[in-house]
Formats: sequence, C-alpha cells, structure tokens
Amino acid sequence: MGWLPTPVEELLNVALVGELTVVRPDGRAITHPLIPLYDGERILMHSSTLFSRKLEHIKANPKVAVSLSDDVAMKGNLDRATIQGTARVIEDDPHAQWERLILDLWRRKEPAIDQFLKARVALPLFFERAVIEITPQRCLYWPGGNTAREPQVSSAPARAAA
Repeated sequence: MGWLPTPVEELLNVALVGELTVVRPDGRAITHPLIPLYDGERILMHSSTLFSRKLEHIKANPKVAVSLSDDVAMKGNLDRATIQGTARVIEDDPHAQWERLILDLWRRKEPAIDQFLKARVALPLFFERAVIEITPQRCLYWPGGNTAREPQVSSAPARAAA
C-alpha cells in the first residue's frame, strides 16, 4: 500500500471528482475536474487525447496537485485534501492502453461506464484516452474540512539508494 494517510486514501476511493491543477507554460495554474482513480500507490486520471492542453502542460511541467474538496462528489464526506506530486502522461496506445491501466478501477467507482462502452462506436474520439499517472509526494489533509486550521502534512518516505 501507499503512504498516504488512511482518510485520504478513503477520499480518493470514494471521490467521483477531483480537481487536477497543472501549470501552463506562462506559469499560471489551471484546474481541471477529473475522476481520480487510486490503485493504492498512484493516482490515475484520464483524458481525451483530442485537443487536450492539460496533457501538453503536464509534459512541459510534471508538477501537479489533486484537490479533493467537493463533499457531494465525496458522498457527503466533509474532509478535504490536496495531494502534490509528479505526473506523467501514458499515451502509447490511446485506443486500448487506458483500458488495461484503469478500466477496472473506473468500473468499481462508476459502474455506469459500461453503458458508455456499449456506445463506443458512436463516440470513438471520447475513447481515445491518455492516462495521467500521478506519484504523490506531499499531502495536506483537513479533517472535517476545517480549512481555518493548519492541515496535517505528510510526505512520501525517502527512497533508499539502490
């Protein structure tokens, strides 16, 4: 398992929307709502490859943040978290690779995806997807969503030299 605090892992597992913030070439941050999928170590998100500037921004600057702040998207959980990390875009095969990497996680979180898959022929460009793999490095957590208090801060353990 990963090093993120258990309540943050629970947020990731339940959240239907997370806010992915990337940095544009001019240094400005831009935020995109996406479905966060958590495999126990990494946060995986996905994006259409068609005209996706967020993918280009990540390739140019892989420093990202994922915020979990919408209590409706988190099924009433008021906790808040921001996870900072490094992202990479996986897009070697936009037709099938995403299915191998994230479909099971996506299906567990949002079973309605199977209905969209049935309409795949009608929406072919939607299903040309890239996976955004985020390695968490730092986590800020606000129990109960009280952002007036300092967050609980956690950092990834240092990796042993090989």
